[in-house]
Formats: sequence, structure tokens, C-alpha cells
Amino acid sequence: MDVQQTRFAPQEIAELARRLDRPVVLVGMMGVGKSSVGKRLAHLLGCSFVDADEEIERSAQMTIPEIFETYGEDYFRDGERRVIARLMAENEGCIVIATGGGAFVNAETRALILAEAVTVWLDSDLETLVERTARKDNRPLLRDGDPREILGRLREDRRPFYEQAPIHVTSGNGPHVQTINKVLQGLSQWQ
Repeated sequence: MDVQQTRFAPQEIAELARRLDRPVVLVGMMGVGKSSVGKRLAHLLGCSFVDADEEIERSAQMTIPEIFETYGEDYFRDGERRVIARLMAENEGCIVIATGGGAFVNAETRALILAEAVTVWLDSDLETLVERTARKDNRPLLRDGDPREILGRLREDRRPFYEQAPIHVTSGNGPHVQTINKVLQGLSQWQ
């Protein structure tokens, strides 16, 4: 379902949080705002927040670029799947998990998330992704080539996977509160 923006009163948000019986997992391209939106969403819902990439780095005791460089993308994706499965198993109910941009492309990871979480696809236009990803240099997939071309290709290649998420929210350059309100609307309709 595509979601439009609606404002929520604090009591509506509290009731929505009480009804959540599974994790909320945010999927989408790098730079779409999964971590930023996820932290604020979790705070509003009174839930905990976990960034899967940070958990992967903590578990591996290496940065994601170091994992990619040392072991390659396939190794990283396998570890990513295991970490997401652990996070979901340990945290039933009210938790928000932000995944890495490629996590949902992995068939096993995607099946797990779709079966055991409320899945929200955060989407943005290419210009927004290019601008946001340029702020950090920790994107291994953007290091070898033109970031605009790479992001455009990845976005199109991954779209069929992201489209499987039951909730679709477009995140623009406006304040995060707009995106968060759309996510809340999606969650309220999903329940």
C-alpha cells in the first residue's frame, strides 16, 4: 500500500505501539533515511531502535567497508542475514530495525522479514539518494564508479524486491516528521 501523510495524536501513537506484536523493519536504498527515520519512529512509539549495520559491525568487530574489502559482499550478506534474524528473534513486539540497503534483496533475509515483521519500504527519488549518500564515505558499493549511475542501477535492480514490502512510504527532502507520519499511517492501516 502506498501511504499518504496523516497527523497522529500522542494517544493514537500509544495505541498503535500497544498493538504492535512484531518488529517494524525498514527496508530501502542506502541514503533513504532508514536509520534517521527509524530512531525517531522508535522514540515516538516508545520502542527500542536497532540499526542492523551497527550490529553487524559490533558482531564482526570490523566496519562494513572492512568486511567488504576483506571477505567480499557474499560473506557480508550472510552475516547480515544472521544478525537480522537474531535481532528479530530477541526482540518480539515493539522494536524498529533499520536494515542495510541490500539486506532485503537476499531471498532468505527477505522471507524472514516478510514473515515475522511489519515491513516498510522507504523510497526516495534518485536526486535525494545521491545528495544523502554523498554526506558519508562509508558506502562500499559507491566507491568504484559514479555514485549517481551506481545508485540509479541499484535502485532499479532492487525495486522488484522492495515492492514486496506491504507498506510503501516515499521519503523526500522535507522534515523527517513527514515521513514518520506516513509510516505511522501505514502501520495503522496494516494492523
